[in-house]
Amino acid sequence: MYQTDHQHPRTSDPQLVAREVLERLEAAWNDGDGEAFGRTYAPDASFVTVRGEHIVGSAAIGAGHTQIFGTIYAGSANRMRLVRAIEVSGGIIVAVSVNTLDCPSGPLAGVRQALSTSVVVTDQSRTAGRPQILSTHNTLVTV
Repeated sequence: MYQTDHQHPRTSDPQLVAREVLERLEAAWNDGDGEAFGRTYAPDASFVTVRGEHIVGSAAIGAGHTQIFGTIYAGSANRMRLVRAIEVSGGIIVAVSVNTLDCPSGPLAGVRQALSTSVVVTDQSRTAGRPQILSTHNTLVTV
């Protein structure tokens, strides 16, 4: 899916890499698997929620999602559609997605959308061989 040279990792196709990462996130969400969701993030990642909370670290991101999958987002489904992916530097991709959440109950009951911007890194020495997200910022679409 991506290739590297000795000096700088380089994606063969930023769209494919970003889609693969979104597929892992979507599968983890729809399986209610907070740990798998967190593993999609780099150990030192940042995550800004739709409520403006800032979470640091893949373990904390995973734990937070485990909690919400058992409470306010229990039984929900999330579809993540890539809008744009661009490699801004060797092995660094900025990806924008539209995420459609279908939630049966809780504060966001119903169908809601959020725009998400993520920075994806593909440097194998940093990510243990799989692209990971370094930062995500979610914005709830209210219009």
